Amino acid sequence: MITTIISEIILQQQLKNTLEKTNFEFGKAKKYFGKVRDNYILDGKRVMITTDRLSAFDVVLTTLPFKGQVLNQMSQFWFKKTKGIVQNAVIDIPDPNVTVARNCKPIMVEFVVRGYITGVTTTSMWQNYERGVREFCGHKLPDGLRKDEKLPQPLLTPSTKAEKGQHDESVSRMEVIKRGLLTAAEFDEVAEVSMKLFELGQKIAAKQGIILVDTKYEFGYDGNGKVTLIDEVHTPDSSRFWFSDSYEELFRQGNEQRKIDKEYVRKWLADRGFIGEGNIPPIPDEIRVEAARRYIEAYELVTGQPLKVQPGNPLDRIRKNLINKGYLKD
Repeated sequence: MITTIISEIILQQQLKNTLEKTNFEFGKAKKYFGKVRDNYILDGKRVMITTDRLSAFDVVLTTLPFKGQVLNQMSQFWFKKTKGIVQNAVIDIPDPNVTVARNCKPIMVEFVVRGYITGVTTTSMWQNYERGVREFCGHKLPDGLRKDEKLPQPLLTPSTKAEKGQHDESVSRMEVIKRGLLTAAEFDEVAEVSMKLFELGQKIAAKQGIILVDTKYEFGYDGNGKVTLIDEVHTPDSSRFWFSDSYEELFRQGNEQRKIDKEYVRKWLADRGFIGEGNIPPIPDEIRVEAARRYIEAYELVTGQPLKVQPGNPLDRIRKNLINKGYLKD
């Protein structure tokens, strides 16, 4: 199903040109730097630059060649596919790493939808279940579930949005309302949208022979108070993907699923004792290159389209494109 192969030589060369951070001067723009995206807010717009930073366990770990281009372009694929369900904030895509969006008031809850019980992080459903937890985010779970098992129906397991350097916290609908993060009506509206997005995502991925295992959605309110999909959609950063042709056999054998997401790096770190606390083990270039290859593979497998990357110095290219589109002054 892969339509394009980006050579390991190009990936190796791009290790010297990964986009770690930006610091553009947009006049009086407010700056906000998230784990992966650098945000510049100006005139009711948000210029979001998707860097090559890799975040897992709620910490920034390293950079991967072309990762930002993969995430930005994959999100655009899904924004177009999902606009019949909910509006999104996208205005313009002036560069492979950049999205210009309407500035929305963010909802301070991530809407996580899980179709399977899995995961290696301390907040994952499987890690909690293995410790004996039988109620997760308000959902009662039956005994006897196995790792990577398909749930009877997808479950919504909200998460708080942690400040940079802090850890997200899985919470129930009741807890979200109790904390005043959303009213019951607001929560239920966004929850319904999230389940529809997940259903469509699973359906489109299935046509490509891919299982959308779980994902997270982020929303905001536009100037008219309308729910708006923001950030990213069904990317390897926000989602887990497995190959459907080998799922049943690997599950029956109790073996690891074939993954096409950042779980590869999470697993590599977890095998070395790092799950978010303490010193991050140095990540070798060969692991970074393989992770980058998997991000590209995810784009091409899930979308069925070739990924067109632009090698070289991304900062110079982004600056030029932003100037040409009038977002940045020369």
